[in-house]
Amino acid sequence: MKNSVSGVRAPNLVDALAGGWVADSASLGLHWLYDSQRILEVGGASPEFLPPKAEYFRGGFGYFAHGGKEAGDISHYGAATGVLTDSLLANGGRLDIRDYQRRFRAFFGPGGQWQGYIDNPTRVTLNNLDTIERKAIEQARATTTVSLTDQQRRILVQKVLPYTSRLSGDQLAEPVRKAIDLTYHEAGVQEAGVHLAQTIDRYLLRESGADDMQLPAVSKLPPLVACYCGHDDLLEKTEAAVRVTNHNDEAVAWARCTARLLEAVFQGKPMSVALDAAASEAPHPDPLHKARSGDSLDPAGAGNTFGRTCYLNEAMPVIFHILAHADSFTEAVRANIHCGGDSCGRAWIIGPAMAAIHGAGGERGIPLSWLARVTDAPAILADTEALMTSLS
Repeated sequence: MKNSVSGVRAPNLVDALAGGWVADSASLGLHWLYDSQRILEVGGASPEFLPPKAEYFRGGFGYFAHGGKEAGDISHYGAATGVLTDSLLANGGRLDIRDYQRRFRAFFGPGGQWQGYIDNPTRVTLNNLDTIERKAIEQARATTTVSLTDQQRRILVQKVLPYTSRLSGDQLAEPVRKAIDLTYHEAGVQEAGVHLAQTIDRYLLRESGADDMQLPAVSKLPPLVACYCGHDDLLEKTEAAVRVTNHNDEAVAWARCTARLLEAVFQGKPMSVALDAAASEAPHPDPLHKARSGDSLDPAGAGNTFGRTCYLNEAMPVIFHILAHADSFTEAVRANIHCGGDSCGRAWIIGPAMAAIHGAGGERGIPLSWLARVTDAPAILADTEALMTSLS
């Protein structure tokens, strides 16, 4: 059954989600350069879409992580958002945790498509998924009552794993029997295989993430919030998705804050109303209120006050400061880069929120020329449009 987007038109959501891709790509060249003065020296007033170069980091504190990338490429944050987008698109806008885990593992794991930096939550999640699967197999083998040879046990596991990675519950029995019947016709062996599959299925945990409260917990949320915008189970789905990569209570609390922020702007509410709604879910609201105070946009000052690292307790006040004070998408993205530090991670909240308010084009929206500078923009935007269309 398809979801329906409550209280917002799909074209507005396409603009909003496009804002995340653009803001991430625009920030990549100076990502994780923590020295705001050095950022000004390198990028001046227009620091967006610079090619990642190690030389930019000389003379300022930072970590150069994106060697081999080019201007317009996305970060690992964008890559992870793409994985969740693909999973949502494959399931008609519905969150399927098993499918999401499988795609995440296939994309970032050995032999996967991703070439680039791997953050701590991703690395630990990949290890956890391997461990969870191994323990599930051990449990299944230990409870199998049919007498099997060692070779049969190995082959049965090989037969069932492709199905437990994408199916669950009652969906397993018939395809597993058919797969085993290609090699073993005996009913007992087939039933042993079904038992293996169903037991593995029961022990594959949905909470596969790292005990980590950094920005990867929330950066991939925009497409999920777009799919569940206005639905009663938005926060439940948010938590389920976050715990796939960040199994941490505070990360989940910041994710709830983020989901309420994005939901409100996706529904066309004013930024001030969205920030109020988000702060009510925050585990530490006082820094958020402080970040909104004052009359002027001061990204370097916000970084000095709240911090520039990947941790959510530092990043969210900076995000609130920029969203509360920036008057356009361009101004917000540039301010985010000028702040320094984890600009790509913050971009995935700032970009969609500002694009939801101001759209694409015009004086305040996403510059159309910036859309064209994102690597693989046609494919990315086509998937975004297809996802939003699937909700109508």
